[in-house]
Amino acid sequence: MATSTKIVLRKTPNKAGLYPLAIRITKNRNSTYKFIGEYIPLKDWDVKNKLVKKSNPESKHINDLIDIELKKAKKGVKSLKKKNRDTDAHKIKKEIYTPSRNVSFFEFAQEHLDDLEASENYGRLSTDSSLISYIRSFNKSNNLEFRDINERYLKKFKIYLKKEHGLVETSIMNVFVLIRLLFNRAIKNKIVKRKFYPFGKDKVQIKFPETQKIGWNKWEIMLLEQIPDLSFDQLHARNLFMFSFNFAGVRISDVLKSRWSDFKNGRYYYRMGKNNKLVSLKVPKKVYDILEYYKKDKRHSNDYIFPELKAANVDDSKDIHRIIKVSGKKINRHLKNLAKMVKVEKKLTMHIARHSFGHIAEDKIHPKKLQKLYRHSDLKTTIGYQANFIHSDADEALDSVINF
Repeated sequence: MATSTKIVLRKTPNKAGLYPLAIRITKNRNSTYKFIGEYIPLKDWDVKNKLVKKSNPESKHINDLIDIELKKAKKGVKSLKKKNRDTDAHKIKKEIYTPSRNVSFFEFAQEHLDDLEASENYGRLSTDSSLISYIRSFNKSNNLEFRDINERYLKKFKIYLKKEHGLVETSIMNVFVLIRLLFNRAIKNKIVKRKFYPFGKDKVQIKFPETQKIGWNKWEIMLLEQIPDLSFDQLHARNLFMFSFNFAGVRISDVLKSRWSDFKNGRYYYRMGKNNKLVSLKVPKKVYDILEYYKKDKRHSNDYIFPELKAANVDDSKDIHRIIKVSGKKINRHLKNLAKMVKVEKKLTMHIARHSFGHIAEDKIHPKKLQKLYRHSDLKTTIGYQANFIHSDADEALDSVINF
């Protein structure tokens, strides 16, 4: 009899009254369950489609996880069937979910990339694929065990990245962060013992160098707003920048995904692509002026506001990611030309909208309020970020010494 794998909502709730989701593996009418670690109210479960309803704020995250876990289970069953080891449900579960100690670093890294693709996190997939390619080129073969990645290996790898690829310290640390992530997951899955962990005190430490964050000041922003006789592409690039700036630096991907239905009762509601947080912000008057410019092309209430994604296949997240990536480069080229037009010798990209907001805010706004505007999970992140733009105390201290 064929083996079936399905996602189910179990009937016994936890103390909070929430019901657990589990992968059900059935063979010869016997079933076993692998819980995926998510609990939801009974009313949020779509019995027919076997999905979490959109009424649940975490529906996308949980449904993505369901998709990943189902693919993992089906892939495992298929592999066991080829080896004639799919004898009963309990053995299948044990084979699939009991990690092997013989998994190499690159096999484990590929599982990580497969999970990113299954969850349609194409931005992270593109980045991490590139980082892993550096490790492959250094290693010169696919034979790499976790225990081989020791302090000596990482020191030689760092020299290689600098010499052969010209990577700066920040880029090198990003590669090390990925290695550390995979190492921690491998330890958790009992693929490698913690004694082989190469990071930490008295070992390899990951320290990012301070980066220079320079935003435009309010006078420069005003110059940008007042440039006359722009082409459509130049005006569009400025509109996107100002849209982001007026919402405290919304990321380019979230800006381009904005729909008319995101604006309700004078507020802008959107879900951040980076962490799936739902955000609500008051709509400034300048944003209404920007929206008015695009109203003539509005097809329906749920239509995209900006033109980039209007022709995209909304069911193909890979296509949407590709369009956003290409569009971002084009928009930044036009912003660079706008900076030249106003003779401001500072970098101007969509990301600078966030730095500009921080620069103008300085220490005028309480960090807790800025934390909400920046959508940071941790107040320390906000304080650290804003420190890049607060110079008044140091300037006053310098003046008190040298002005005599």
